[in-house]
Amino acid sequence: MNLFAQPSRTKRSTVRILLMLVLVPCFVARAETRHVEKRVQPVYPELARRMRITGVVRVTATVSADGNVTDAKATNGNQMLTSAAEEAVRKWKFAQSDASSSEVVEVSFVAVN
Repeated sequence: MNLFAQPSRTKRSTVRILLMLVLVPCFVARAETRHVEKRVQPVYPELARRMRITGVVRVTATVSADGNVTDAKATNGNQMLTSAAEEAVRKWKFAQSDASSSEVVEVSFVAVN
């Protein structure tokens, strides 16, 4: 058996096809984050402000092709802050795109004296 022999043309084609099938999903899974054109600051809930609750709320936003947020759902963060974060992100405006997308954004809440 010759270890340095070149594989046949059909073997090379098969290897290329298999590599494409393996690698293509990796590139499709990485969606580019769309640029935010307009951010609306959340209204800090009064009770959370009094209790000095701070933190980051992660929100998954469904964005239409024209850049409008059609749905926003908090996936992580303090329960007292999530509704304010969702409400604010629903008012955001993203850059236009060819298709709708799902974007993950973080909304920070910082206590101010």
